[in-house]
This record gives sequence, structure tokens and C-alpha cells, in this order.
Amino acid sequence: MITIDTPITFNDTLPDEVDAIIIGGGIIGVFSALNMARKGLKVMILEKGRIAGEQSSRNWGWIRQHGRDPAELPIMMEALRLWKDIDKEVKGRTGFKQSGVMYLSKTEKDQAKREKWLSTAKEHGLDTVALSASQLEKYIDFKTPSDNKWIGGTYTASDGRAEPWQAIPAVAELAHSEGVLIKENCAVRALDIQAGQITGVVTESGHIKASQVIVAGGAWSSLFLRRHGINIPQLSVRASVARTAPVQSVSSTNFADPELAIRRRDDGGYSIALTDSHDHFIGPDSFRLMTKWIKTGLQNIHEIRPWINEVSTSPDAWKTPRHWKEDEISPFEITRVLNPNPAKGKVKVMQQRFAARFPQIGEPKILDAWGGMIDAMPDIVPIVDRVPDVEGLIVATGMSGHGFGIGPAFGKIIAQIANKESSEHDLKRFRFSRFSDGSKLDIGPNI
Repeated sequence: MITIDTPITFNDTLPDEVDAIIIGGGIIGVFSALNMARKGLKVMILEKGRIAGEQSSRNWGWIRQHGRDPAELPIMMEALRLWKDIDKEVKGRTGFKQSGVMYLSKTEKDQAKREKWLSTAKEHGLDTVALSASQLEKYIDFKTPSDNKWIGGTYTASDGRAEPWQAIPAVAELAHSEGVLIKENCAVRALDIQAGQITGVVTESGHIKASQVIVAGGAWSSLFLRRHGINIPQLSVRASVARTAPVQSVSSTNFADPELAIRRRDDGGYSIALTDSHDHFIGPDSFRLMTKWIKTGLQNIHEIRPWINEVSTSPDAWKTPRHWKEDEISPFEITRVLNPNPAKGKVKVMQQRFAARFPQIGEPKILDAWGGMIDAMPDIVPIVDRVPDVEGLIVATGMSGHGFGIGPAFGKIIAQIANKESSEHDLKRFRFSRFSDGSKLDIGPNI
């Protein structure tokens, strides 16, 4: 995991001017920068803390087509191809493995829900299949057949995995070697907008001119944009993940059931997480955006737990400043890397659930556990679009827990948008205006 204690790798001098500035050094920002540089644009990434310091290094590490929103699926299929290519370019440092993804069912109702997605997979020529209980034994090692607590599942063999904490820094190094300027520990305090046109940004270290800015700030995007009167209905939820010590392999496939998700790691352990427990810390935006989120909240009421905000420096904390001047310390300097604790008691639950599924191993030793803030939209798909009223401003945020896998393809798309090229993908689902143009809320799948 990457934290504020991780040494600074990139510290380029601020130039007077570039073609485009990317705010945020997560997976979206890094892949956007790489693709823009390959189109001949002079680009700079400005990261308030560390490259991939927040959710980009704290996610499950799944590279998943399986179960995607139909509008995301073609983009994700391209992303999978790009993951293969980029892993070769960085000589295997992403940890990419085409290991498959499997969703497991405990009840007939679970299985019926999973199998509904098979028609979407078939429509796009994807290799997703339904599996019976006995077929699961091909992919998961049970001590005895009676240890199999699942009645079946769905499986996409072409899906994969990677190691988040090493993948994004490796791609950032590649982008840097191809001319992308990167500066860590450098917060952008404000946009410079003149007559409705982006002309640059104001950072804690000075001003940079640019005709285009991409806001890819993850959980911080909404707070940053609101300073300029640009409103998006983004909220955040905390997800907790644990890393086990090396244990015998029970499966090389990523899999999840209604309670637990598991991914084999390159170090011989597993990344494990609860699938029925995420935390939303109640802040001012929770009330301000309530009407936008009420339908989504009710649909996910059994897995999203509201809490009084214990992360006092998070984007929507009660004490987080909503207004600041360009010559004042901003919230992005106060919190260089958002590092929430994992949910209390949940790591033990992860161990217990792992042991219940694999009694031959028992409760695995936990080497590390962490929390991460997932930036989410009410319809569970991101905004990737130009802002209509500000020429030169592009927003790419609200990845809703799907960003790691799909990042390479959205990076390519953002570069096309910045270069005023058309995309081969239909991007209407991700438009900026969908929350204000009277469109019906169409909630996509969570995982």
C-alpha cells in the first residue's frame, strides 16, 4: 500500500505552460497522461500526495469484464487488451495475470440474479458461462466436496488481476520516460478560468498556464469543483481490504460470493474483502445530495452502513473547508493522502469467513489491512466528459469502484476527448449533464 510515508518519486519543476494539466495521479490520471503524451501533447500530472496513494493502490486488484454495466463493457473489453500491452511495456511490473473472475451463489435466487447478465455477455461475445456446484471444483480446491457451500456461479475466464500498488507507479514511470511531467506533493488549489475558458491552474507552488485541465481527483473531485460552482452528485464510501500471509493456494481465480471476495496475490497470500459491508460517513454532502442518492441508497441498504464521520480530514468531513483563497492552504494540502482505517471488527470477520470456506487453512494470518475511499455516482458509473460551461475542462471521476480495471481504456478515451477526436465507444452514459437534464436514474451494477 502507498501512504504519505512512501518516498516521493516524481518532483519535476513546474513549467510556465503545458498543453494539458491532469489533477490527480491515480490510475485515470496516469493512463490519461500516457495516452495524451503519445498524441504529442505536453502534459503534467499534479498530485497532492503520492502517485496512486489513495484508492488506485487500495482496491481489490480485479480486472473485470464480468458483471459490468452494459455501457462500460465494451470499454472494459478494450481495457483488458490494453492491460496485456502495458504489462509487456513495463516488463511484467503490473503483476497482470489472466486468471479469470467468478461470482459464486449460495441460493437459487443469487444464481438467477447472476445468470441474468449472461445475455449481456453473449451480446458482446464475452466468454462468460454459468457453472454448477460440481463444476466449481475445477477452479477451487476444497478439502472435501462437502466443504463447497455454493450451489453454482458464473465465470469469465478472460478476466484478470494485477497488483495495484506496483502497477500504477510502473505506468507512471513509463509515462515520465515518454515526456510526461509529474510532481508529487503539489496540490492544485484552484482553476484559472478567464471568460469561461481554462487558462491554467494555481498550485501551492505557483501558477501554470494550460488550455485544458482534466480533473481526475477521485474522492476529492467534487470538493475541488464546487469551489468553482461546478456541482456533481459524488459521494464516497469506505471499503476495507486485508492482505493475508502466504498460504496454500485454494484458487488462482478471483472470486466473490454475497459475503466475501478473494484475489490471489503475487506474494502467495490473498487480498480479501467483505462484499456486504461498505461504510458511508455522513457529511454535509450526504444531505445536500440526498434526493439524488435516495434510490441508490434504498437499493443498497443492506450493505452500505452510515456513520458519523470519523475521518475528520476526508473530503466531506464537517470540518473540511469548502471555501479557500488561492493564496491559502487548501484541504488538499491538509490531507496529502486520504488514509482511513479499516472498519473496526471487519478484518476478523474476513478471517472467519475465509476459514468457513476453507477449513483446511483456517483463519489466515493478516499482514496488513487498510481502508480506501471509493468515489461514486448515484448510477454507479462515472462522469467522463467535458464540462459544458467551461471550455477546456474535462472531468473524469466517480469510478464507483470500477476504475482500476477499466482505467487504461478510459485513459485512452480521455486523451481522445482532450485531442478533440471522436471515440469508437458510445459515451452518452458517462455525460456530465445526465444528472441535470431530466434523465431517469439508471442504476448500474455494484460489482
